[in-house]
Amino acid sequence: MNVYHDISMIQSQNAVATIGIFDGVHTGHQRIIKRIKELASAYGSETVVISLWPHPQIVLHPENKELRFLTTLDEKIELIRTLGVDHLLIIPFTKEFARTTYEDFIRYYLVEKVKARNVIVGYNHHFGRDRQGTFESLLQSSSQYGFSAERMSPVIINNAHVSSSAIRRNIALGNIVFANEALGYRYFLQGKVVAGNRMGRKLGYPTANIAINEMQKLVPKNGVYAVDVQIGGQFFQGMANIGVRPTIESQDHKQTVEVHIFNFEENIYEKPIKLFFKDRIRNEIKFASVNDLIKQLDEDKRLIMVRFRD
Repeated sequence: MNVYHDISMIQSQNAVATIGIFDGVHTGHQRIIKRIKELASAYGSETVVISLWPHPQIVLHPENKELRFLTTLDEKIELIRTLGVDHLLIIPFTKEFARTTYEDFIRYYLVEKVKARNVIVGYNHHFGRDRQGTFESLLQSSSQYGFSAERMSPVIINNAHVSSSAIRRNIALGNIVFANEALGYRYFLQGKVVAGNRMGRKLGYPTANIAINEMQKLVPKNGVYAVDVQIGGQFFQGMANIGVRPTIESQDHKQTVEVHIFNFEENIYEKPIKLFFKDRIRNEIKFASVNDLIKQLDEDKRLIMVRFRD
């Protein structure tokens, strides 16, 4: 897959294109990309995905320090790469770009540069200044410029439309099962193993403390999770705790992400690590004693090893 961060560098002819933020590259996005691949194969054309970075909300609302998203730029690129796209154009989103009108976007980006013959969009897609571009206006432009336009129907899970915002809400609530089904893969966090206070080792549950790579990556709700752990090319089973460790920590209430890897004793400080979330097991609890905490950790591990054997 060719990745472009400069519109002047893209080289495509008679492209089948789609436009979107693609945060999470979820099942709705995957359906759109499958469709552009089908059309490109039928017409002997190339596929082009047009995305924006950073997320427009970061640029338009810099005062909101709580904004969190499903994928970093690198993660989004790799997820789209696995879907077999020919060209990915990342348009830098700036306040200046935000003033681009719908008409100018269609004419300059889709027609002049990408040379699209087909444009496929999601069911709720809007683009251009103030989100003025709708599917109806896209249809009008398609007649003017000689390309075809198509709108995909939504993916529906549990009577709800799959969207990046819905997935973000569910992850923030700890509803990992729904999020994973909507994503089409297990939600993950990536980071580096850093030194902690070594309290886990004293409890019989040594943990790898993880510094997340990107501060705007969405961390699931505090609690205990069943996870798969990737270190290099190897995978292990484990249980992760996200939270403030209320039974252990008396003063520092900073949120941490740590994982106990089952049947694992290697030194992995400073190494990259990736957690794939399977399910949320319980809330984070303040126990009356350290012994009560250890008993609960024993039960958490037993439950995870019984319920998640894959």
